[in-house]
Amino acid sequence: MLKFRLILFFLIAGCSLAVAQPLVRVSGIVYSGDKLPLPQVTVIVLGQGQSTVTDEFGMYTIYSKTKSFSIKYSLLGYQPQTLKFNERSGARIMQMVSLVANVNELEQVYITDKQNQLSNTTTINIADIASMPMVSGNFETMLKTLPGVSTNNELSAQYSVRGGNFDENLIYINDVEINRPVLIRNGQQEGLSFINSELVSKAKFSAGGFEAKYGDKLSSVLDIRYDKPDSNETILSTSLLNTSLTAKRIYKRSFFLAGLRYKNNSNVLIKQDEKGSYKPNFADAQFLYQYDFSPKFNISILGNLNVGQFKLEPTNRETQFGTLNTTLRLNVDYTGKEIDDYQTFGTAVTATYSPKHNQIIKFINSYFNTIERERFDINGSYTFDEIDSNFPLGTFGPVTKNKGIGNYYNYGRNSLNTQIFASEIKVDQNFNNHVFSWGLKFDNSRYDDKLNEYNYTDSAGYILPNDSKNILLQNVINVENNIDIKNYSAYIQDSYSLSSNAELQLGARATYSSLSKQLLISPRVLIAYRPSSNNKILRFTAGVYKQPPSYRTIRDFTGNLNIHQKAQSSYNTSIGYDYAFDAFGTRLKFTSEAYFKYSDRLIPYKIDNLRIKYLANESSKGYAYGADFSIGGEFVKDLVSYFRMSVMHANEDITGDSYMQNGERIYPGYLKRPTDQRLNFSVFFQDRLLNSPTYKVHLNALYGSRLPIGPSQTPRYLDKFYIPSYKRIDIGFSKDFLDDAALHKPKFLDKNFNSVILFFEVFNMLNINNTVSYLWLKDIDNVQYAIPNYLTGRQFNLKLIVKLKN
Repeated sequence: MLKFRLILFFLIAGCSLAVAQPLVRVSGIVYSGDKLPLPQVTVIVLGQGQSTVTDEFGMYTIYSKTKSFSIKYSLLGYQPQTLKFNERSGARIMQMVSLVANVNELEQVYITDKQNQLSNTTTINIADIASMPMVSGNFETMLKTLPGVSTNNELSAQYSVRGGNFDENLIYINDVEINRPVLIRNGQQEGLSFINSELVSKAKFSAGGFEAKYGDKLSSVLDIRYDKPDSNETILSTSLLNTSLTAKRIYKRSFFLAGLRYKNNSNVLIKQDEKGSYKPNFADAQFLYQYDFSPKFNISILGNLNVGQFKLEPTNRETQFGTLNTTLRLNVDYTGKEIDDYQTFGTAVTATYSPKHNQIIKFINSYFNTIERERFDINGSYTFDEIDSNFPLGTFGPVTKNKGIGNYYNYGRNSLNTQIFASEIKVDQNFNNHVFSWGLKFDNSRYDDKLNEYNYTDSAGYILPNDSKNILLQNVINVENNIDIKNYSAYIQDSYSLSSNAELQLGARATYSSLSKQLLISPRVLIAYRPSSNNKILRFTAGVYKQPPSYRTIRDFTGNLNIHQKAQSSYNTSIGYDYAFDAFGTRLKFTSEAYFKYSDRLIPYKIDNLRIKYLANESSKGYAYGADFSIGGEFVKDLVSYFRMSVMHANEDITGDSYMQNGERIYPGYLKRPTDQRLNFSVFFQDRLLNSPTYKVHLNALYGSRLPIGPSQTPRYLDKFYIPSYKRIDIGFSKDFLDDAALHKPKFLDKNFNSVILFFEVFNMLNINNTVSYLWLKDIDNVQYAIPNYLTGRQFNLKLIVKLKN
């Protein structure tokens, strides 16, 4: 596979370079018949694969590779409009468009999509995904650059939002809720996320204050759409880390999307401190097929098969850490191996019916089965030393003090089979100035879980008490759990135009869980005001968000279940302000939002890499407040860039966590939540090289301040240690061989491909040692040390994306 990729790279790179002409840029605003800006309008350059969507101000920018071309504008509820252009090379066109309501076809049902105009969401620019340098290759990497989102792990698709954890995020694909595996412990084991970037046509993300139509989670919503393509297309993407093949086909009454992906990131993992034989192999196949039986009725089928296996035979590890005055070193020699398997099979069938021109009904049924297995049996013999630093020579001197010598052993035989079935009906209907929506859903989750694991640490008899007959094991878990959880939910919401400038959305959810036996009511409200200038939006949201207990939250450290656990609740409010303005010779957009969340009956937890360890028998109250800011636009002509910053503070007070000290009872009070990352800053910046539109540079920089942490088996109030701040810069350089109407295109490429783009990427350009978790060891003086587990170092990558002619 690697040889094939390299041959393909050099074949493309060896072709003659084109003398390029500038792209034609078309930008403007799309309006409705009453002159209101329309968000979420799909804008496509026909036959070129170029597409975008309008933002909340109705604004769009798109490029054509040729001087003569056609652009199609389409939105649910409106007649599509196609405009023809014949311009000079490099032209900059302003095109205002007005769409007319359509009452005839299912795809253009007359339901003004007020939810899109009102919703507290960010539209993700799909075109940026292929250009963004990312070591994981997962779509969710794009989310980590958004305000309100924090992360400290480039290998993982998981993210936390405004003080919440990974399990508080909702992900939908075509209205089908997607769930993540449970047993994954670290980013090395994580393979391909469910979302196939090449199939995505639209994506929206809400960091809070989302609508009642979305499910029962506390933090965020990612809403993904796989839609009908504008033309047939075949895309091949290959790099030193992964390969994908995507096909999109349109037929007379149907369309078909299919994607195959393969990932092997062993080239990245072998550079970590823990050396050995890494064999991470992950693959998936995904498809969407829709057939239109009539203009009023269609059925679509979404299918997915995702398989992965992570094998590791570690040999040794050397980790150096400490301060300028004290340098420590851990050396470990390993025996044993780890084998983890993950398999997910799922399908969803959606029937869409429009009995009236102003009504649309969806009936969605889905089934997903995830099988996870962990098998590890690893022994480590270690020496833990303090060493003399010889900075003038750039090396480390001899050992000055031995702090420990011994062994640790980790054993596990765990398996989890998860089956989730869901059935849902959703109805949207337009009544004059109202868009009325309601829905009913039933889901049944079954978990068959077997846990058998333990570990021990023996530092020459210093750490653990021992005798001549017995070895005392630590963290022994040997349980089997089988449980069914049923949830019944309903929602109702109304989006109403108070005036031409103000809109109101009222909604509520009701949920009943068979586990907690609670009826949960969650009212929500959103008010949006747009001044007549149309370049500003003010938003206010308030709502109650309740998350019923799940299998993950009811399982404690020992594997035992707390089946009496109650739902977590959060009371949210936010104020947002968006402003579009002209500066630096271009159009920029500034967005901001301040929020406050108060929560009760939270389930406390500790985080170890990607593993959330819930204190299932405890509860807490807490709060989070902060502000998010973003400014984006074409700082460099024709290339969109973003600068984003978030400040946040999240605390919790665990009920009954007092302890005795020197005969006095101590009450810890409010503690920092494990996700209390005070500052996040991200930059995605694009520029041109060599003064040519075909050569570009793409830079992705992330900063996240330190995170609280403590030993995994200790009470939360002892989490007084910190993971250092996360700092990372990834950079990519690209060459689009068929970027525009070149005077002399390479004949071979022009004959066989619509697009050929070659990337050279440098991950972790500054080679910063970011810490993701700790190994906790005690020395001969019974002093506990946190040995850092570092993330990935500097890595080079080649990536090629080609779109074949059909």
